Amino acid sequence: MDFQILINNLSNPSLLFFILGILAVKLKSDLEIPATSAKFIALYLMLSIGFKGGQELSHSDFNPEIIYALLFGLVLSASVPFYTFFLLKKRLGVPNAAAISAAYGSISAVTFVAAASFLDMQGVTFGGHMVAVMALMEAPAIISAVILLQKYSEQKTKGGIRNIVFHAFTNGSVLLILGSLVIGLIADEKQAEGIKPFVTDIFKGFLAVFLLDMGINSGKRLKAFFQYGYFSTIFAIVIPFINGCAVAVLSQWIAPAEGDRLIFSILAASASYIAVPAAMKLSNPKADEGLYVPMALAITFPFNLTLGMPVYWMIIQAF
Repeated sequence: MDFQILINNLSNPSLLFFILGILAVKLKSDLEIPATSAKFIALYLMLSIGFKGGQELSHSDFNPEIIYALLFGLVLSASVPFYTFFLLKKRLGVPNAAAISAAYGSISAVTFVAAASFLDMQGVTFGGHMVAVMALMEAPAIISAVILLQKYSEQKTKGGIRNIVFHAFTNGSVLLILGSLVIGLIADEKQAEGIKPFVTDIFKGFLAVFLLDMGINSGKRLKAFFQYGYFSTIFAIVIPFINGCAVAVLSQWIAPAEGDRLIFSILAASASYIAVPAAMKLSNPKADEGLYVPMALAITFPFNLTLGMPVYWMIIQAF
């Protein structure tokens, strides 16, 4: 294994901006990104990765490998909550266990973006269909978690499963990614070249600013989160690491391309802090947002950026 990859990743400007955001909070600086600007940048990142994925997909043959990749992503997302829920239920209660299992079965689109940037640094590409895999992996984990919630508690889902499924797929980030993917897929190639500077050339700069804002938000949530003790912190590191390493090995039978395998690994290791909280407010209001959001955002997200991603990449290269 080439540990130079790990060292190089720690000098990634995007990652350093994330660390700067945490440091700003610790130093009680007044540094902040306006909420409207942060929302615009988040929308831009979703639009960019969706559109570029659609363009890549338009140049690909729709073959069994793509179908297997989509099915693997769906099964992965739906199955993770079923084992994580039972690890959490006794210690944190049914509502929190359901919310956390949904978060860790679902995915982080921003971590996907960081993985795409990491692959670009390595000079490796990934298939455009992996954007569709990412978007489709948001909802199954939420559905699984709601099923577990209804089975093991007296709490009933407001509006039923159908309402939750609809809410998951119409979540802003999911809808924008899927919509941009479709637009990129059907757009005329010559006309698509006209917006290439917008969706490609400035991407890394916007990613750096967005991760600076993520660092600030993570730093603000850490103090309250640690009041829950060590169990949730250990879980937020160990479970994603196990998922990521396992998929780094298993994905070789689904997606032979190294870039696709890293994307699968990081999707398996990431945790949602956008789509899942929105869905849990509707379906699981008793869950403590001050627990499962910091787990995903302040612990798992930086772990994957600093250590997880290079390790998964080294495992992929080793196998």
